[in-house]
Amino acid sequence: MPPRGSEAAAPSAPRTERPAGRIPARPPRVCFVVNVDWFFLSHRLPLARAARDAGAEVTLIAADTGCGDRIRAEGLAFVPLPITRRGLNAFSEAAAVAALVRHYRRLRPDLVHHVTIKPVLYGSLAARAVGVPAVVNAISGLGYVFTSDDRSRLLRRVVGGVYRAALGNPRSRTILQNSDDLAMFVGRGLLRPEQALVIRGSGVDCSVFRPTPEPAGEPVVMLPSRMLWDKGVASFVEAARLLRARGARARFVLVGASDDGNPTAVPHAQLQAWRDEGVVEWWGARDDMPAALAEAAVVVLPSRREGLPKVLLEAAACARPMVATDVPGCREVVRPGVNGFLVPPDDGPALAEALGRLLDAPALRREYGAAAREMAEREFAEEIVVARTMELYAGLLGDLWPGAAAG
Repeated sequence: MPPRGSEAAAPSAPRTERPAGRIPARPPRVCFVVNVDWFFLSHRLPLARAARDAGAEVTLIAADTGCGDRIRAEGLAFVPLPITRRGLNAFSEAAAVAALVRHYRRLRPDLVHHVTIKPVLYGSLAARAVGVPAVVNAISGLGYVFTSDDRSRLLRRVVGGVYRAALGNPRSRTILQNSDDLAMFVGRGLLRPEQALVIRGSGVDCSVFRPTPEPAGEPVVMLPSRMLWDKGVASFVEAARLLRARGARARFVLVGASDDGNPTAVPHAQLQAWRDEGVVEWWGARDDMPAALAEAAVVVLPSRREGLPKVLLEAAACARPMVATDVPGCREVVRPGVNGFLVPPDDGPALAEALGRLLDAPALRREYGAAAREMAEREFAEEIVVARTMELYAGLLGDLWPGAAAG
């Protein structure tokens, strides 16, 4: 297992052998397959732009929620996909696989990049059936089937078998976001070590998420995330209650919408009840996260498990101190005593204690925020993630990748 906080060396990729110096007759075709279009825009658009700018023809295949015009405005093709983010209805899941087979046969991609669990599983099987030359899978964790206590052992075995079949393609490489997940996938026999590598998250644009002074007035303690029980929303509310009872002068803010497509979504009624009670503020979804994070004094993510949380990278780039749980993904970003604190998951009192230390020490908040920004620039800048991924594409496609023949 690679040391925590480091990136595994990329395994050697099989190269497409072509006559020396031959220039490909056409641009390579790259398809991204994601469960939903808005997630692609928030997490994978920089990769698509880089592939496009390198000279590839890029297509997104995803569930359509109305973002098609924004995608096409980027010079990318968009193909709607009938896929659901939750549920395992046999007919709808089979329809999604069949649709991917049809799209791959029609588009004839040279490389497909699958993101999120269902696209990875179904897209990999479809790519194998059609004979797609190169496959990249991006996985941020095992998913709800493996992490939930109410899922049967039989279902886990079935899904584990699908993982092995999907990820075992010798023409594929799988990206994990942290060393813990890499060790787990290899340890469970879901993935061969030589086909796995760690690229930590999707990066952060440090030119957009920039340091700003902490606003005057009562400090804002912010949890910016989808409103899911798995994100530790209940722990945050408990910590807010405890700190208010101790007389802490601060505002406790939830930023994000509930996610009806996720089985651990916090109901709207519960969020409204907390807001009406006055224990927390609920700002709902925000599409201006740099401005939202600028209003925070401390950023919190008490999640039960993560791949590598983008919101912590954004908070770090904004020079905000952070408190998160000591779980895979979060501990890749939050360094105790350097840029924040780590606490056990589902532990409201411990979370309250860590937040209280930062609320009582403005100078410590500034020190940790400066360290967070420096870390974001050095380790997690978007261009680092993009460059490593483009290297992976080039290794898989060989001379078909733009510039490979000349290089």
